[in-house]
Amino acid sequence: MYLFKSIERLSGEQIGLSESPLPYLSPEFNGEKLLVGANFASAGVGILNDTGVQFVNILRMYRQLELFQEYKRRLSALTGSRQAHQLVNQSLFLITVGGNDFVNNYYLVPYSARSRQYKLPDYVKFLISEYRILLMKLYKQGAHRVLVTGTGPMGCVPAELAMRGTNGGCSEELQRAASLYNPQLVQMLNGLNRKIGRDVFISANTQKMHNDFVSDPRAFGFTTSQIACCGQGPYNGLGLCTQLSNLCPDRALYAFWDPFHPSEKANRLIVEQIMTGSNEYMNPMNLSTIMALDSRI
Repeated sequence: MYLFKSIERLSGEQIGLSESPLPYLSPEFNGEKLLVGANFASAGVGILNDTGVQFVNILRMYRQLELFQEYKRRLSALTGSRQAHQLVNQSLFLITVGGNDFVNNYYLVPYSARSRQYKLPDYVKFLISEYRILLMKLYKQGAHRVLVTGTGPMGCVPAELAMRGTNGGCSEELQRAASLYNPQLVQMLNGLNRKIGRDVFISANTQKMHNDFVSDPRAFGFTTSQIACCGQGPYNGLGLCTQLSNLCPDRALYAFWDPFHPSEKANRLIVEQIMTGSNEYMNPMNLSTIMALDSRI
């Protein structure tokens, strides 16, 4: 979760931030740095607390919300409670979570605990209901503009092509998960906005944004959307990107930097759609429209 080069940093560039928000636990995050924003994000986390159990010392979502409360107290001590309240209410929040609940939970191992507990459609409904609780907590803590991204085409990333793909094709099961989850996420966000009475939550259709260059990489200047720039094994899709990995000669020609994450060029394409995309990509409005509306307040 971010309070306002990955999508998050590039979004900051687009909206005019001179510097990126520091990680909240950074020893340098103090004083005037608090006024820039805060980065609570933690790799590997999910909506559910049991997602990412294989990772050590990650900040699960409930902990990120606790740290956000702490941040508000620190901000109040710096600026006074009234100004701190106003700063938080007028901030843009970015939250990207959900994919790990499939990749690092439901499909982490065959016959995982969650896959034995739920059939996929029921698991998606459970995720959406738990996510709704988290987002309402965030709203009640003062977040009044929240950009929420869906999952990308999870079955088409190099890691899944290497582990679950067939003959170079995407993993059908993970693609099915994304096709179930993303529309229900949009419906849930629209429902929250109706309940609140204003457009607090903005959904970004990152599945479609990714699919554009995954399905036709050459149209966007890439030579491949299957092979990662950095990695090893089939499609450079196994393990982490390390000094011992295969490294491509020109990362700008690759849609994926490593087995899971888009390259900087691909991220810039995603951010362009977040900023100016049609309702097909951004619902109910894109970020440029939000900024124009909020500038009048």
